[in-house]
Amino acid sequence: MLLDILINTSFHWSQLLQPQFYIEHGGLWLILFVIFAETGLFVGFFLPGDSLLFVAGIYSANIANEIFPTGNEYLDLLVLLVLIAAAGIAGNAVGYWFGKRVGPSMYGWKENILFKQRYLKEAHDFYEKHGGGAIVIARFIPIVRTFAPIVAGIVRMDRKKFVFFNMVGSVAWVFSMLFAGHFLQKWIFAEYGFDLKQHLEVIVLGIVLVTSGPVMIRLLLGKKKNPAD
Repeated sequence: MLLDILINTSFHWSQLLQPQFYIEHGGLWLILFVIFAETGLFVGFFLPGDSLLFVAGIYSANIANEIFPTGNEYLDLLVLLVLIAAAGIAGNAVGYWFGKRVGPSMYGWKENILFKQRYLKEAHDFYEKHGGGAIVIARFIPIVRTFAPIVAGIVRMDRKKFVFFNMVGSVAWVFSMLFAGHFLQKWIFAEYGFDLKQHLEVIVLGIVLVTSGPVMIRLLLGKKKNPAD
């Protein structure tokens, strides 16, 4: 699906960071693929999960009508919530399975710039301390949500616990982003006559700054505190 779009349209790589690209060229099915890939595949870390869900909320009626026309905004949102959350749950499950399969061999890997054995120990201690909360919180942090289920599999997090918090995290993430986009658009348009659909670039930039800012700041501070690493 995505390959056909890239071949048959006037495409630039920067469009992969624009949520409207996926909505315009693939609709619901491409959204489901992106959420699955971002939460379960190594190559999906750059995909615009947060902003895509927010924009999907703005266009919820159009997207839901592709498969199940309801004529009711709440049913439209419910349909999208169930399908997209399921894609996120499946993505994390694949990441967990991959981590669990490849995990034992990683303890024999040689250390290099990108990989150190202490990362595995720290990840194990992190999951031991925070448990399921780590899986839920990771959903709201770009890049981290891609690798969190893989690390959970590597450190052998209890499968039942992972499944439960995987579901809770996916539903909470999709619900918050989807409903925020829908009702914020509705409220702002009703109160101020300002249509977010006409200013998606600004909205997306704002979401990226809010969700990625804390991560980037922490990474930069971490490098300053640990120059030897």
